[in-house]
Amino acid sequence: MKSCSRFSVFCLALVLWALTPAPAAHASNAGDGRWVNPISDVCWKCLFPMSLGNIQLASGPQRDTANPSSPIQICPVGVLYRVGLAIGFWEPMAMVDVTREPGVMVNMGGFKINLGRTGTGTAGQSDRPAAGTFYHVHWYKYPLIFWLNIITSLGCLQTGDMDIAYLSEVDPLWNDSTLSMLINPEAALFGNLVAQGACAADAVSSSAGVPVSALFWCAGSQGSIYPLTGYTSGEFSPLESSLLVSERMAFKMHREGLVWNSVGADSAVCNQYPSPIIPKERWRYQMVNMYPETGNCHPFGASTQLWGTTHNSPSSKKNFGYLFWRKRNCVFL
Repeated sequence: MKSCSRFSVFCLALVLWALTPAPAAHASNAGDGRWVNPISDVCWKCLFPMSLGNIQLASGPQRDTANPSSPIQICPVGVLYRVGLAIGFWEPMAMVDVTREPGVMVNMGGFKINLGRTGTGTAGQSDRPAAGTFYHVHWYKYPLIFWLNIITSLGCLQTGDMDIAYLSEVDPLWNDSTLSMLINPEAALFGNLVAQGACAADAVSSSAGVPVSALFWCAGSQGSIYPLTGYTSGEFSPLESSLLVSERMAFKMHREGLVWNSVGADSAVCNQYPSPIIPKERWRYQMVNMYPETGNCHPFGASTQLWGTTHNSPSSKKNFGYLFWRKRNCVFL
């Protein structure tokens, strides 16, 4: 059992594989996907920029966000106080599957969990790949920095094992725009031409490396954040659609309190706190499936025109995998 402590999801996969009845034809049950190599498939320069206070120690492929002005911070620890260094870096903290086939774990080799029928066969919810604009999303906890001991202060990184944190197939809000209003009632305010027209500014700014968090209802070049479901209004590009629903899931995780934030201001970096509106400028992503992009990462909402051509195969089953990076401001104690 001790051998399963670090890679518990792999053990879970073996159990599920053993309990799932064998299909008549194995090929019909297999989805596109590959295991992500935590060394060779990761864009390691995306850890940067790295900062000490507001002093940049190393530059990175994308622009940095605001950091504390002072490199020295005092944090309460119980009834005491401790002095530490305010550091900032970009942490790989989640992997995301995007798939048309319910139960296909794209970033775990493409094996399929038998979840039964998750729909009536409309809008891509059937158990087979088909044209349409509905995608399922799986969110994995992926504490890569902790595994590799790159940073040793536990207050500055996500800890634990790789774990499946969210499956959209078992979430009734993900395929029903009306039910999703329970967690995002403000969506009714932004379904108009004026609000959507403002997203053009976010698309331009995101492509320049700076998403506009004030336009929180926009997903930049990908379209509208709302509704927080797997439906998209059109599919000119499966790659663009997969990014849109991935960004929606990141927003949804913030809204439900499952992902917290650590802002880069003084006196606010000692602890993380809930952030129901996603701070888009503090997130970036890279593709890891089907074609890993190890040389760069991209801000939320940025256009895919420059890099997407070689990562959007017309013969695929429209399964994609992404590694999400989040800006981490913390105090190294």
